Amino acid sequence: MLDVGQIVKAEHKTGQYIGKVASADERRVLVEIMAVLRHPQQGDLHSAYDPDAALFHERRASAEREKVWVMLRDAVPYAGEVPAYRESLAAAWEAEIRRIDRMRRWSEQCLQCLDTLGKDYGLHSES
Repeated sequence: MLDVGQIVKAEHKTGQYIGKVASADERRVLVEIMAVLRHPQQGDLHSAYDPDAALFHERRASAEREKVWVMLRDAVPYAGEVPAYRESLAAAWEAEIRRIDRMRRWSEQCLQCLDTLGKDYGLHSES
């Protein structure tokens, strides 16, 4: 069990945060957000990486001092330095953009390979 006032790393709605335990019970912990480690993913979590999903969700990072409930299993003690919220948000946002851009470039390379293979197979490609 985590103690009130303890600093933790917590997973919440595809984001990862550093926060302070405000309350806890046998299943959950209420975490007051102090910093962002990983920005939440965009899109429909039930249709991962589907740009045509019926509801493409925009997910904001939890705000500084926002209190969020997380399952006890999703919070672990954190002993490192706690960065300033604004700087951590900027770093997490930039990392997420780099991650998505890398996937975009990977997708483009895949399409080029498939186009080449389609020509080799004697198939028509629409790209």
